[in-house]
Amino acid sequence: MHSLLDRELIFITGKGGVGKTTMAAAIGIAAAESGRRVIVAEVGDQSRVPAMFGRHGVSAGAEVDLERGLSAITIDPDRALLEWLQSVGGRVSGRLLASSGTFQYFAAAAPGAQELVSMVKIWQMTRSARERRRRHDLVVVDAPSTGHALGMLGSPQTFGAIARVGPIAGQTRQVRDLLCDPDRTAYLAVALGTEMAVTEALEVQDGLDRLLGRGLDAVIVNGLMPRRFSASEMHSIAALDSARARDRVQDGDSTATPAAVRRAAAHAARAVDVRSRTQHNQMARLRRREFQVLGVPFNWGTRLDLRALRGIAEGLARKLQHAGEEASK
Repeated sequence: MHSLLDRELIFITGKGGVGKTTMAAAIGIAAAESGRRVIVAEVGDQSRVPAMFGRHGVSAGAEVDLERGLSAITIDPDRALLEWLQSVGGRVSGRLLASSGTFQYFAAAAPGAQELVSMVKIWQMTRSARERRRRHDLVVVDAPSTGHALGMLGSPQTFGAIARVGPIAGQTRQVRDLLCDPDRTAYLAVALGTEMAVTEALEVQDGLDRLLGRGLDAVIVNGLMPRRFSASEMHSIAALDSARARDRVQDGDSTATPAAVRRAAAHAARAVDVRSRTQHNQMARLRRREFQVLGVPFNWGTRLDLRALRGIAEGLARKLQHAGEEASK
């Protein structure tokens, strides 16, 4: 295997608000365009991926086709737990089970139960890649933010230590085998080029190593600004901005004068340069830790439409190929 898109499962996490859902959708598009049958699974009752494709009002737990080779599903942990208990309880109806004191007690008294059954549901979706009907070749998980995501990944180990025999033990072993296998599962962190977001990506790396003996296959740095100015150009821009006091005397500090426009342009250029330098410094920080770093440019549009999403997918497909080749060395 070379491209990370050749795996059965791609698990994506990172700090909240960094664009995990956008990256999950773009990776789903890239894999589907390569001929794979892909499902993007969101964890939590949100259904944001279908909305990107104009599909609104999708119920949690319902698989919806987005385009050729690509579908999406939202995994509601409460619903997943209820379905799992119902499968264990045999003929007991879901409505009766949900209203029972036993269900309420189990849900409250078993920390990590929702995380475990969410992982079991994801594992079940990957199993279809090994069955004749091959409904899904790849499951892309838009996981919660770092802490909750690591809780999901650690849940098989936690419950496996408690349940050593029976169906729970069997499922937890198979889920853990999937998560630990680098030929079947890839892990990606998404970050912005900020110190806090990159620090959280490093926390994902440490958590993966502690829980599964794995590491991140790549870090996607989202929203990168271009490096527009050289050092000499920034020196000239700084000289323009330093003329502020003299210009105030000459033009009376009017905001409509050429001098005022010049100062505003210089200020904007310096702000863009500072942001770009900060982002690239954070990328260098990741590379010093020998991460595969995949940059995604800032989207200058007023909104992220499907055309922009496909552009991200096209760029990521090439980079995921390279990351997979590096991982296989």
